[in-house]
Amino acid sequence: MNLKRRSSIRTCLTVLLLAGSLTAGAGETSPAADAFARIKTLAGTWTGEAKPFETDETFPVTHEFRVSANASVVMETMSPGTEHEMINMYHLDGDDLVLTHYCAGGNQPTMKLVKAEGDTLEFDFTGGTNLDPAADGHIHAGRLVFVDADTIRSDWIAFAGGKEMGTTTFSLKRGEAP
Repeated sequence: MNLKRRSSIRTCLTVLLLAGSLTAGAGETSPAADAFARIKTLAGTWTGEAKPFETDETFPVTHEFRVSANASVVMETMSPGTEHEMINMYHLDGDDLVLTHYCAGGNQPTMKLVKAEGDTLEFDFTGGTNLDPAADGHIHAGRLVFVDADTIRSDWIAFAGGKEMGTTTFSLKRGEAP
């Protein structure tokens, strides 16, 4: 074998080894990436009922989940087309799963996934815009529970004056009428 051919083979082997080492961990995921993948499965329309913390009454609701921006974000529209419409945006930021809640109250609290255990994802406040967390009412934490493939529950914990005020719960089924 001539020297030029050996050098080419050696170069090809080196490139293959380097490519293999760069992709060795590519199949590994993080808890945040796993949780985000699970949220993507919610794409579609969900209907059910909401139970606000301020009352014992429930009312019918619709939520729409849409995967967008080359699958880098999930947009959840709560009560689309109503005066109570709100948006939740879920996306990865490095090893964190971030949630921004665009509230009908005009503030935008941001939360990050703090616990992913079994069928439950828990998010906690990290900051926000248009609010003073020590004084203003805002969503401070959220919990998403995958009851089964076609049923979810979301709990939204409200704070005001720096204290917990209560939890509003949404019980939703995939594609069913309220």
